Amino acid sequence: MSQARGPSSPVDPGPDPTLLAGMTPTSRETARQALASNGLVKTAANFGDFYTFVCKVFAQMFTRRFQFREFISQAWFIITVSFWPAILVSIPFCVVIIFQVNQLLIQIGAIDLAGAGAAVAVVREIGPIVSVLVVAGAGATAICADLGSRKIRDEIDAMVTLGIDPVERLVVPRVVASTLVGVALNGIVTVVGLLGGYFFSVVLQGATPGLYLSDLTLLVGLSDFIASELKAAVFGLLAGLTACYLGLNAKGGPKGVGDAVNQTVIFAFMLLFAANSVISTVFLQIKLGA
Repeated sequence: MSQARGPSSPVDPGPDPTLLAGMTPTSRETARQALASNGLVKTAANFGDFYTFVCKVFAQMFTRRFQFREFISQAWFIITVSFWPAILVSIPFCVVIIFQVNQLLIQIGAIDLAGAGAAVAVVREIGPIVSVLVVAGAGATAICADLGSRKIRDEIDAMVTLGIDPVERLVVPRVVASTLVGVALNGIVTVVGLLGGYFFSVVLQGATPGLYLSDLTLLVGLSDFIASELKAAVFGLLAGLTACYLGLNAKGGPKGVGDAVNQTVIFAFMLLFAANSVISTVFLQIKLGA
């Protein structure tokens, strides 16, 4: 016989009343906690929260209330922390790959095609990846630390209490700044990489200067550079969204902010390489199909 429930007894809502009908309130609470602690459920919930956050950012991005002054400030800040690291990383990164490609060309007696190989490597892949690795490693982590420190000091909650939308006021300018700085750095890294490739190919590996310059457009055209800039924009956008989301959801004091910063680097790099694979595949399919 089931025990009758009194009119004043609390009835806890649950996802399935049929399954919870014979459970005590304590058992129900334990079941809810076990479900909430499940890693798969947490991951799905985090993806859902991130998707909702991204939709809100895009909804606020195209309004007349865009914080232009905050955007200029954040863009300048990201440039100051990313410019020289991008230059210093691009030189050895580009040179090592171009050097290896040229070694192969020397073996087959085609060192004069060094310009074509350098252009393919730098424009299609190295430029956008290097530029946004720096943006994610320097700029995005700084954004996450800034928003995370505001979060643990209750500044974000104070803004909400005052009727100020943190996404509109803080997130959108930072995401747009990260996107545009990624595009700008991609152009700079591309130029630096091609110049470094010229020095190593011509001075150290015997390529002909005129053929190096003329072959730069042999396999790479305007469409490749546009695709490269599109990659950099998408990478910068993902890095900015990841940094802002994790910064606004930082918990646990200074340690939580540090954890959020570390997670920003990891998740931004994961999204970067996933997006790079998709964009490169789609672009090559379109180009070869045309």
